[in-house]
Amino acid sequence: MPEVARFYGITIKVFFGDHPPPYFHAIYGDFNALISIESLEIIEGDLPSRAEKLVLEWATLYQSELLNMWNTQDFCKLPPLK
Repeated sequence: MPEVARFYGITIKVFFGDHPPPYFHAIYGDFNALISIESLEIIEGDLPSRAEKLVLEWATLYQSELLNMWNTQDFCKLPPLK
């Protein structure tokens, strides 16, 4: 699973060729959440509240890039949240 971004101890990964809907993994310590790229909602797993807010803020900035990456399977690193 390629690492797309890393910030504040959170790792974002996308697993290409996986099942729909388009989603990414957000990993923070022992927490792992699958987040829908289209709705930006957690579809499986969980994150602490603060980590979830940071991930959703980041995903809002790069939603179109994430969706393009999912659809084309053209991997690229994305900037971290600052």
